[in-house]
Amino acid sequence: MLPERTERLRFREMTLTDLDHLADLLGDPGVMSFYPAPKSRSESREWIERMQERYTSDGHGLWIIETHDGEFIGDCGITWQSYNGIAVREVGYHVRADRQGRGYATEAASACVDLFRREFAPGLLTAIIHPRNDASRRVAEHLGMTRIADDRAHPWIVRTVMGLTVEAQAS
Repeated sequence: MLPERTERLRFREMTLTDLDHLADLLGDPGVMSFYPAPKSRSESREWIERMQERYTSDGHGLWIIETHDGEFIGDCGITWQSYNGIAVREVGYHVRADRQGRGYATEAASACVDLFRREFAPGLLTAIIHPRNDASRRVAEHLGMTRIADDRAHPWIVRTVMGLTVEAQAS
């Protein structure tokens, strides 16, 4: 299961051949500024392996997003997350620093909302966002999400949970 192609982007499953690109993306301090720390090459490999496990167990995960001519842009997809002990599906995204601000995250995440509508609706789709991550919050707002809660699972981290109740696609 993959989101459909968009005007500029296509999706595919991650493989270990993506390690160089993902290590650059996830190791970038700017891209990962709202994570505890950038990821090492080894952690990026584990990221790929975890997504491959999710494709098998859940049917979804984060996918590689690239332009139609194959330029690596980042990753985007749907994963199971937890907020305050509640399991929720979340749309997540990372875009290369030199490609941010061009609407790629919104375009890719919108395709994931459409996939959610086809495969999982009705239901709640979330985005769990650091409160100071204004760019990610704007992407979620463009998707129609609004703040529904704060995640206080970790006393030292508070994350804003934005959500969208997605209705089933009309037949």
